[in-house]
Amino acid sequence: MKKILSIVTAINITTSAFAGAAPIKRPPNILFLFSDDHSTQAIGAYGSKINSTPNIDRMAEEGVIFRESFCGNSICQPSRASVLTGKHSHLNGVTYNGAKWNGQQTIFPRLLKQQAGYQTALIGKWHMHPDPSDEFDFWKVLASSGGQGDYYNPDFNTQTGPERIHGYSTDVITDQSIQWLEKEWNKENPFLLMCQFKSPHVPQLPPVRNAKMFTGKTIPEPATLFDNYQNRQPYLSKHWMGLDIAKLGAIPPKGTDYEPDREHTKALKRMTPEQREAWHAAFDEWSQAYYDFMDSEAAKDPVKLQKFKYQRFIKNYLRCIAAVDENIGRLLQWLEENELENDTIVIYSSDQSYYLGDHGMAEKRWAYEESLRMPLIIRWPGHIKPGTRIDALVQNIDYAPTLLEAAHVPVPEEMQGTSLLPLLSGKDVEWRNAIYYHYFTNGEHNVPRHDAVRTDRYKLINYYTDGTYELFDLKQDPNELMNLYDDPESRPIVERMHRELERQRKEYEVPDAVFEAPYIHKGKIAR
Repeated sequence: MKKILSIVTAINITTSAFAGAAPIKRPPNILFLFSDDHSTQAIGAYGSKINSTPNIDRMAEEGVIFRESFCGNSICQPSRASVLTGKHSHLNGVTYNGAKWNGQQTIFPRLLKQQAGYQTALIGKWHMHPDPSDEFDFWKVLASSGGQGDYYNPDFNTQTGPERIHGYSTDVITDQSIQWLEKEWNKENPFLLMCQFKSPHVPQLPPVRNAKMFTGKTIPEPATLFDNYQNRQPYLSKHWMGLDIAKLGAIPPKGTDYEPDREHTKALKRMTPEQREAWHAAFDEWSQAYYDFMDSEAAKDPVKLQKFKYQRFIKNYLRCIAAVDENIGRLLQWLEENELENDTIVIYSSDQSYYLGDHGMAEKRWAYEESLRMPLIIRWPGHIKPGTRIDALVQNIDYAPTLLEAAHVPVPEEMQGTSLLPLLSGKDVEWRNAIYYHYFTNGEHNVPRHDAVRTDRYKLINYYTDGTYELFDLKQDPNELMNLYDDPESRPIVERMHRELERQRKEYEVPDAVFEAPYIHKGKIAR
């Protein structure tokens, strides 16, 4: 597969990595840590102003952080399929949530097993349909809520049948991962362990131990919390992804007659009597404050209401993130205690970022920056110099080639991504000057289908169902508030970006058929 590359002059490597270590005797172990909807804006190493993530930050300090890391389709299943296959959605077949997964296609875990002797496992959120077959030696995947899993006492599908495990989901997935390492892993072989958390996906129910985090504090609001959606395409103002999800964390207090949300009912039913009592003891005061405000005169003020919903949403979101960070710390500690930290590549990422009240939203899907991004941090002692910062444009299609090259396994020509290892050499290398994005689902959350191209400065978004476009200058307008597409002075940039979009489509072999009606899965858009 021909790669999209350009000379590296635009890439800023703040602290160069090095690749001069002595050859390794066998391929490295790989611990792949993946969360769901973790925004880069809620990671200390990415400059968070709203929380701290000491264990994730430690990985960045001891390894490399990619500051311009992006997905190719900002939704759960497609992003995961691109990670496994090294291909964009239109080639791996997972263009939308609910698409059928072809488990027999080329994926990096199977290649690691077949060509480098890896023992492989995936534990946690798989979310694709159907469940794995022979993609991994061992798998235990979240089963309920359409494959999303549940926060309390999660159900799993396993190779031996269904299983419910008592505890908080993030803790349970970590427990099961450590158990696999201690009891199932044959230490004669390198391992690939994909430990994949549900958190912080909706309904964002934190562990009881984190209930008092941020109590009495006001979390800084995003600059675009009150975005009026002017100067952009008409779809944006019609989205169905506002901060009303804040209600999902407000399980009615014990003994009250507030009507529970469906998610509330399901969550409480999953808990044991002891867990329900602990939840009510920890969260009833918090939940009562929600209902009190919603019944007050203040709730009729749109500004006060939006501010209130933001604080409710963001605090539970960050409480879930804290549990993810805590459990990453547990896994890093396990590596150290077993003297494996120098023999193991540890990766942290998430299937996409997330709107943390930005543009008044709490979701993903759009090609705007807040959902287009993916965190990507890699630690590999002896091969990545601590404190490395890289600004190259990278995507989730690059993960598979990177891990294959690290394991000395040839990268199949069909993979569209490029190994990131050359970026760690500290030398000038050829690299892409743009990334391609394509969101296929029409109507989910009232978001239209679109594709886009992004360079280091500009972004062109094509809402191709009706020929609407947006152009943003990310240097002058990082919040993407001004569409320059119809600005006469921007015509040369528009034309250049159109050429780049066509080039990306050609290079990535995007067939014309994907722009046609049969690919519209959810129906019409309300405008």
